Amino acid sequence: MHLQPIVQNGQRVLTTLQLAESFETDPKIINRNFQRNADRYVQGKHYFALTGDDLKDFKGSRQFDDSLKFVSVLYLWTEKGAWLRAKSLNTDRAWDAYERLVDEYYDIKENIIPLSKDQALVTVLRKTADLVEDTQAIKQEQHEIRKLITQVDLKVEEQITLDHGEQRRLQKAIASKVYELESDPAARSKLFREIYREIKDRFAVASYKDVKRKELQSAIRYVENWIPRRVS
Repeated sequence: MHLQPIVQNGQRVLTTLQLAESFETDPKIINRNFQRNADRYVQGKHYFALTGDDLKDFKGSRQFDDSLKFVSVLYLWTEKGAWLRAKSLNTDRAWDAYERLVDEYYDIKENIIPLSKDQALVTVLRKTADLVEDTQAIKQEQHEIRKLITQVDLKVEEQITLDHGEQRRLQKAIASKVYELESDPAARSKLFREIYREIKDRFAVASYKDVKRKELQSAIRYVENWIPRRVS
């Protein structure tokens, strides 16, 4: 799913056109559904409506987007707005689309290792320890510094999540398991949803991407031994 990221009020959002394309439907259907159920949608929670100067600035930032040319009010849909859309359709296809949006757009994170400041501190401390002279008084200082290095290293290790390559390893393990269990493409879709949900529950994360790096092997073993509820 390749969507040009749009950020409004610190969170990722989608235009009506992007939302419609994600759900493989027509933007007019999105608009009609919104008009019929307007009382269920809350501005600032499910959507943002851009008008006036805000809309003008937005168009200026996307000046090559012809779909915005004659728009007088632009709706930008949050993750919760997309959820209401999936709920109104309530089909496997709609929920699949919503889950892909959460994993691949709304909940996406930059590929940055957490606690980079602490890791920088570890590097500085190591250099400091290596430069300290070998005297009795300074040996104690070395000891304290190395204790601090160990503590920071452990803290960093505890919080690092899967990088892109490790995410792909877990995805491949999941795909291999689902294809091993089911030959029917329609049934596979349900198994994919089920196993991803169970991974989130098992490792207490919002997305499989948030699994801790130190738990990657456990997650892969969990997938290899996984049995769907309908079979158990």
